[in-house]
Amino acid sequence: MKTKEKIIRLLTANGQMSIHEISQKLGVSRQYIHRQLNDLQEAGMVQSMGEAPKVYYSLKLDHPSQRNTTIAYEDEQFMNKHFLQVDSVGNLLDGLPALDYWCGKQQLNVEKTLHEFISTRKKYLSYFNQVHLIDGTAKLKSTKGIGQMGIDELYYFDFYAIERFGKTRLGTLMHYAKQGQNKHLMKQIVDEIRQRIINLISNLQIEAVLFVPPTIPRKIQIMTVINMLLALKQPHLKIQKVSGPIVIPQKALSNIFERVANAKNTFYVPEQKAFGSILLIDDAVGSGATLNEIALKLKEKKIADVVYGLAITGSYKGFEVISEL
Repeated sequence: MKTKEKIIRLLTANGQMSIHEISQKLGVSRQYIHRQLNDLQEAGMVQSMGEAPKVYYSLKLDHPSQRNTTIAYEDEQFMNKHFLQVDSVGNLLDGLPALDYWCGKQQLNVEKTLHEFISTRKKYLSYFNQVHLIDGTAKLKSTKGIGQMGIDELYYFDFYAIERFGKTRLGTLMHYAKQGQNKHLMKQIVDEIRQRIINLISNLQIEAVLFVPPTIPRKIQIMTVINMLLALKQPHLKIQKVSGPIVIPQKALSNIFERVANAKNTFYVPEQKAFGSILLIDDAVGSGATLNEIALKLKEKKIADVVYGLAITGSYKGFEVISEL
């Protein structure tokens, strides 16, 4: 019997096991078991839970298909590109397996839901421009209470969520990457946005970039990791996030006027070299107040002539509170 088959039998009989336990049972080295488990994970047969040194392996959860008919190849490819779910134990599911899981939870017919999702998603894809970005400038300008405009143009890579189906693929990655401080998901986000951000910088002739600093202290800050992984060659401007005795997260405020006041008073832009065009980069835009107020400060200090904003995800219309992020 092959080692992989023996591992499967052990996990079937014992549930979760560590590499040490499997190695002891089979009488082979931990390094060899580690390689076998990696192969089984890549094959989708085994899953791991925990972080080193406390990592445990088990058989991967089976999400039975709810499909009764064959799915067209074009539809399958569309779902692979646009539909993503995270199951109850943290497995990332793409495409049709993700749809099976979602429909199972909702007790919905897969074929009917498939076509409803494709129709809904295509409606939102119509908002993308020729360089595969969403122009949120008009939405920002129409947001009541935003005040004086500092941002010249605002773009998103995708909406955070769409009607009925909730978070988009990129919105889901953002949510779990940030909440779970998951570097693997942060890298996946960068892989999906890198070329588009390079194209935007080239098209707009961006001279410098500024990554918006976080409000909430976290061991791993998503924008710090994304900044590092993108490794953009343009100069990086400095900005400081300050606060009063009590830290008030921007995304915790549900009133647009409070958001504007928060952004106006909690960001400090030090004196630094001036540039003609600057790109501000943030994780998510609900009201746009943060990016707009930073842009105003850059222009007031004559650090920038033109300021563009870019968010990984943004709201669909009006002022939306994306408090999850």
